[in-house]
Amino acid sequence: MKISQKAHSQFEAEKVIDNRFKYFLELIAMKIDLVNNSSVQCNESAIASVSEFALKKMGIHQESELGIRFVNEDEMSQLHVKWMDLAGPTDVLSFPMDELKPNSAANGPGVIGDIVLCPAYAEKNGKQSLEKELELLTVHGVLHLLGFDHEDVDDEKKMFALQEEILKEWRLLV
Repeated sequence: MKISQKAHSQFEAEKVIDNRFKYFLELIAMKIDLVNNSSVQCNESAIASVSEFALKKMGIHQESELGIRFVNEDEMSQLHVKWMDLAGPTDVLSFPMDELKPNSAANGPGVIGDIVLCPAYAEKNGKQSLEKELELLTVHGVLHLLGFDHEDVDDEKKMFALQEEILKEWRLLV
């Protein structure tokens, strides 16, 4: 069967819309608890969306749970000292719970862990808009929850390349 160019274009457009709709339907089941205890207004829906996308891309079961908290610099400094033994605030900390690994969806849902973000610190030290910086930090936090780190040069290259790949794909959808 021959399809006209106009019909073919319409079919392709409908397919793209259908794929995006399916993607957003698949995201509905993930449970994300997001709390903003900072004094900075953040696009919380974008943060929830990018975290869901990253987790789905990494093969985490869609009924898993994630916590995201925005805190002020004082609280982040306290957490940074307590958990990393480093003074002063930082932009993101991750606290894994069930130690889920990439492509573990077949094992069922789990509690992924918590990501703590400091928007005030990110705004001062980021190289892009606050929204984009928080999206990047969220994906960074997700990857840490899944066992990625940047302790050595090779691990850093892998993690940061994956982080950029996820953000690039996600930004094409929004």
